[in-house]
Amino acid sequence: MTLHPLLGPIMPGTAFLIAAVLVEYFFGMTRAIVAMMLGLGLADYLFVPPYQQIAVLDRSDLTLAVSYPLITLIIIVLVERLRRAQFRAEFIASVAQSRYEMLLRLDNERALASRAADETHRLLRHLPHYHDDIILIKAFERQAGSADTASAAQQASGIAPGVRFDSVHPEDTLRLSTTTHAGSQRVRIGHGASYKAFACIAERFTTHAGDFLVFRVENPA
Repeated sequence: MTLHPLLGPIMPGTAFLIAAVLVEYFFGMTRAIVAMMLGLGLADYLFVPPYQQIAVLDRSDLTLAVSYPLITLIIIVLVERLRRAQFRAEFIASVAQSRYEMLLRLDNERALASRAADETHRLLRHLPHYHDDIILIKAFERQAGSADTASAAQQASGIAPGVRFDSVHPEDTLRLSTTTHAGSQRVRIGHGASYKAFACIAERFTTHAGDFLVFRVENPA
């Protein structure tokens, strides 16, 4: 209304076009169309001569009724497409960021689990050399894909010989190497030129790195 004395009827729908575009950007297509239709009526009533009269329809009214909705709809549709593309881009970026963070967490957990397993195996390789009663330590790896963890088959992944491993009778060494359950059994250990029978205790330990079977001599000489 303030600019009307300067502009006259040259651009009667410009302000309403800008208003409709702003409504589209902030509130969406439906409200923008409502704003466009209201703007068309107000522009024709207030800024197209004869002013504030709708009884007479002339070329100016027809020009406004065709040009204003057409231009406004084109701009609104373009803004709507841009807003949807922006929303899709932001959504894809958010999903990608979430997946990236998940991958980072999985990599960190995998690295921590691998380090813990390496430290456990290093400790188990270290123990037999400083404990005289340990014959050997056998490591097992759990096989995935079993519904019953307690009854899942397990495979030996390595044997760490102890200080007494070489002095055990070869037949007993072979028997211990193939043993997969805890319990007590007899083993023959070299005593001078002969072998002497000792009680051997097999104990099973379960850790996050796997299961371990420790064979130790009870009451070693």
